[in-house]
Amino acid sequence: MRFENTDVWGFKGALRGMRNPKNSWDRSDTVFEPTLVIGENDMKLATSLIRAGSEHRKFLRQIFVSVDITAPLYWWKEFDTYKVGTTANSTSTMHKLASKPITLDCFEVDDLDSDIIWDIHTTTPTDFVTNLVGDLEYLRQKYLETGDKKYWKELVRWLPESWLQTRTVTMTYENLLSIGKQRRNHKLNEWSGKDDATKPNMIAWMRTLPYAQEFIFYDEVAE
Repeated sequence: MRFENTDVWGFKGALRGMRNPKNSWDRSDTVFEPTLVIGENDMKLATSLIRAGSEHRKFLRQIFVSVDITAPLYWWKEFDTYKVGTTANSTSTMHKLASKPITLDCFEVDDLDSDIIWDIHTTTPTDFVTNLVGDLEYLRQKYLETGDKKYWKELVRWLPESWLQTRTVTMTYENLLSIGKQRRNHKLNEWSGKDDATKPNMIAWMRTLPYAQEFIFYDEVAE
């Protein structure tokens, strides 16, 4: 799993807008250049609105994050729960699956449990994985050689859920707050890093964002 090309924007407009209801712009004390430093007055108001609930923290929906995420298909199926308020452009499995060799690097195998493979197969774990990848590469090459869609269809049919796909995703801090609440202790390591915090995961990446502790993981901070 990888997180690349992270871009965050919208703080200036969001913090200005959160003061509109009470016309309290003169109390704003945030510095935006050259580095964002949220002032004490703005932080106090922001955290108060966040804790008051989604109807009050509308400014979080105006702070945007764009990132390229490379993750296995089984993780993307769960991420699609958060389609409301998010946008994603993905690399195309349908159009580009046959465009490059299929190797082990195309799959998520960082936490592969060889003991489980031993339990269900008489062959060695290495042979099992090698044969699977080799069979998929054979189907890809046969499709390129013949142009016959029957090989492409079988390639798509037997492509494992561990296949890595890259999507450019745009979200808001409100989306990320929901993800943080719901997936922080998820059993899938790609979400929470619960089994191995050293490996890239969604929650760990979220914690690297500006003011993530105060705005996204606010419930971990004492009032």
